[in-house]
Amino acid sequence: AQAFSYYEKGNQLKKAQSRYDADMMTTDLRAQQDVCKRQFFDRRQGWGHDAPDPIFIVGLPRAGSTLLEQILSSHSMVDGTLELPNILSLSQRLRRRGREGETGGYPQVLPSIEADEFREFGETFIRDTMIHRAGAPFFIDKMPNNFPLVGFIHCILPKAKIIDARRHPLDACVGNLKQLYARGQNFSYDQTDIGEYYLQYQRMMDHWDAILPGKVLRVQYEDTVGDLEQQVKRILEYLELPWEDACLNFHETERAVRTASSEQVRQPIYTSGVGFWKHWDKEIDELKEVLRPILTGYDN
Repeated sequence: AQAFSYYEKGNQLKKAQSRYDADMMTTDLRAQQDVCKRQFFDRRQGWGHDAPDPIFIVGLPRAGSTLLEQILSSHSMVDGTLELPNILSLSQRLRRRGREGETGGYPQVLPSIEADEFREFGETFIRDTMIHRAGAPFFIDKMPNNFPLVGFIHCILPKAKIIDARRHPLDACVGNLKQLYARGQNFSYDQTDIGEYYLQYQRMMDHWDAILPGKVLRVQYEDTVGDLEQQVKRILEYLELPWEDACLNFHETERAVRTASSEQVRQPIYTSGVGFWKHWDKEIDELKEVLRPILTGYDN
């Protein structure tokens, strides 16, 4: 309880400096769902740049994305890179069109984009990320905040693979409340904000699953730490990569890791992170109330 009180004090200070608007986030995600329907993608089959190189890992921070990146970057055919800002930057270019009065901005502009421009966006992404690669045929972009942009990614890079790193809602949200980010995750400084963000994330991913079935592979953190070998087999099959034992010995892979999980992924697999929210069960009533609609599907 004493520890959590200090987490809350730190979060309150950061929230006071933040301009995060939960309603704006909700409006933005709903707009993407309105624009990105199945018919939209059916009419654009074969568009975009056909490079199969990228493997995107999306989700919430503190949900196991760095673990998945470390596992996959241990494969000889996969380069681990960084949380690359390129997809967000490309979408911002489209948002600026709205501010300049050309269109309604992103995502409203998507239906007006022609095949050549979608292909150029994909080519730009591959070209601009080349600096982070080390020569393997595939590479990982593990920017978690790309989850609203799955549709955009599919438009510009239809052969790219996308993995949704999913974790128990309470563990994921408490992990964010405990991690005092310097910047970039403004939803993480308040129990209601992070809970609502998780709900919106899950709804967005449900939407992508419905209109782009099979496009995204969901990997549950609890399943990964519970049976690493089975989940590695499943992931490599999805990526169409051959088995390599190095993926099981990911903690032995020497590479730079620049996220909050850098120390954890240097260790063999462990299960102590499963259900760790229970240490603060009495302090997170607000969070549990926000997440109540989806907690019934989990073994608490």
